Amino acid sequence: MKIGVIADDFTGASDIGLTLAEGGMRVSQFVGIPKGHTDQDLDAAVVALKSRTAPVDEAVRDSLAACDWLLSQGAQQIVFKVCSTFDSTAKGNIGPVLDALTERLNAPTTIVCPAFPENGRSVYQGHLFVQDKLLNESGMQNHPLTPMTDPDLRRLLAAQSARPVHHVAALLVMQGAAAIRSALPPKGHTIVDAIRDADLLEIGKAARDTLLLCGGSGIALGLPANFGFAPRHPQWDGVSGPGIVLSGSCSRATREQVARFRDVAPHREVTARDAVSGSISVEELVNWALEQKQPPLIYSSADPQVVRQAQDSFGKEKASAAIENLFSDLSRSLRAAGFRRMVIAGGETSGAVVQGLRAQQLQIGPRLAAGVPMVLLPGTPSIALALKSGNFGGPDFFADALNRMEQQQ
Repeated sequence: MKIGVIADDFTGASDIGLTLAEGGMRVSQFVGIPKGHTDQDLDAAVVALKSRTAPVDEAVRDSLAACDWLLSQGAQQIVFKVCSTFDSTAKGNIGPVLDALTERLNAPTTIVCPAFPENGRSVYQGHLFVQDKLLNESGMQNHPLTPMTDPDLRRLLAAQSARPVHHVAALLVMQGAAAIRSALPPKGHTIVDAIRDADLLEIGKAARDTLLLCGGSGIALGLPANFGFAPRHPQWDGVSGPGIVLSGSCSRATREQVARFRDVAPHREVTARDAVSGSISVEELVNWALEQKQPPLIYSSADPQVVRQAQDSFGKEKASAAIENLFSDLSRSLRAAGFRRMVIAGGETSGAVVQGLRAQQLQIGPRLAAGVPMVLLPGTPSIALALKSGNFGGPDFFADALNRMEQQQ
C-alpha cells in the first residue's frame, strides 16, 4: 500500500477514493477501522470515519487508530481527508486531529489545502471560496451542525491547533513544485493556495516526501503519479433492481435537487418532529416505497429557518440523531425489502445509511459527478450506492445517478 486516507465522513471517503482510482490506483473504502490485515492487493485504502461532528476526544482516538491500521498495511503517506468547505467548529475537529496525527507520524510539517476547483472550491490568499463567494457568504454559514462564518483558513486552523500555521500564496504556487517545496517551513501546518487543478498537481509533486497532508479530495490529484501510476477509468458492471433516493442534506444544491426530483417522482417528507416523535414508522415508509411504480424520494431536507426552528424545539443533537437513526433503520429495512440502488444525499445521512446497511467495505466505481462515484456494497445480491456530499452534483443528479447505476461502464 502506498497511500492511506483517513476520511472524517463517508461521502468524503468515496470522493477521495474516486480521485485515487481515477489516478490509476487500486483502492477500497473501508467503513470504520478494519480489524486485522487485509489480504487484498491495494495501492491505496480509505478509512471512512464518522468523526466530523463527533466529540473531539473521540475524533482524535478514532483517527489515530485508523492511522495505525493504515501504517500496519504499509502506507507510506497519510492523507487526512476533510470537507472542501473545511467543515468544523471553533473547537475542531480538524485542528486537534491534525495535531495528533502530526505527533503520531513525527511529521515536522503538513500541507493543508481543501481546494476542489472542479466543484468551485478554491483557496486564494489563505481564504476559502465557494464559486465566486467567500465561504461565509456561500450558504455554509447556515449549516445546521458546522456553520462556517470565517473564510480565512489561517484563522480557522490557528484557533483549533496548537502548532504554528503558515501560508504559501498562489503566485508562488504557480511557480511550480520546487518553489512550493522550498517555501514550506520546517515546522507547522501550511495552508497552500490553489485555484486550478494545475495548482493541485504541483502541490502533489511538492508533497512527494511529505508524510501527512490534509484537505479535500483535490489534494490527492497529483499523488498517484508520485508512485508511478497513470490515470484510468474505474469499471462498473451495472446493478439492476428497485431504486430509491434518501436525502437528509439541507444544502442549497440538495434542496434544488429534491425540488427537481419531486416534480417527476413520488416523494415523502420526514420532518424533525416526525423523527423525534416517532409519528412515522420505518415499516410505513418501506411499505409506501414498495407501492411506488418508479424510484421514490424520502427526504428531510428543509431550508435553514425550518432547521433552526426544529433545533430550538428539540435541541440540535436530539433532532439530528433522530433523523440519522431513522435513515439508518430505514436503509436496513429497504435492503431487506429488495431495494438494490440507493442514492444518498448528505454526509451525516450517508454515514447513517452505510452503518445501517452494516457495510464493512465499498468498491469504488466510476464518477457520477465531480466528487461523487458510484460505489458497490458487495453481497448476494450487491447494492449500488451513491454517497453525495450536500453541495455536489447538478440539479438532476438523483435521476441521472439511478439511471447510470444500471448501465455497464
